[in-house]
Amino acid sequence: MTAVIASFLLILLAEMGDKTQLLAMAFAAKYDAYKVLIAVFIATLLNHSLAVAAGHFLTKAIPMAAISLAAALSFILFGLWTIRGDRLKGEDKRNTRFGPIVTVGVAFFLAEMGDKTQLATISLAVKYNDMLGVLVGTTLAMVAADAIGITAGVIMRKHITEKSVKWFSAIVFILFGLHGVYRVLFTR
Repeated sequence: MTAVIASFLLILLAEMGDKTQLLAMAFAAKYDAYKVLIAVFIATLLNHSLAVAAGHFLTKAIPMAAISLAAALSFILFGLWTIRGDRLKGEDKRNTRFGPIVTVGVAFFLAEMGDKTQLATISLAVKYNDMLGVLVGTTLAMVAADAIGITAGVIMRKHITEKSVKWFSAIVFILFGLHGVYRVLFTR
């Protein structure tokens, strides 16, 4: 249960203001929000299944102490990446002959490749060694974050600055990473 909760919270925070959340918001302006959410769910499930599998196999090939240190350092990098922010590069503007679920799903899947939330999912799979728990937590977090982006993004933008959300998310990632570095280097 720890893997599910930790994965959910970290990915939920990481997705706030992320380019894939922005992409979901943009597609919701063009397509039915329900179809966008279905596409986000399918794309996330596929993408994060690959990420969890990659994290699982890393634990079999590399000593756990090295993986734990790399995962902790990666959380610090994700925090810094969150501060820098993401931008859409026209992914939401492309026309297609496919329906909205396929269009959004493919765009979302491709946008998530190498994204900080995908890389964080790999790190979480390494840290918790619980493939199903991490997959459930990260997938639910992505769907929740993108649902928030779709339904409440405009309202939130009026009351909470994007900068505040980014800094809060970044600080959580960095603290999580520093805690992991401390555990690897000083508690063994």
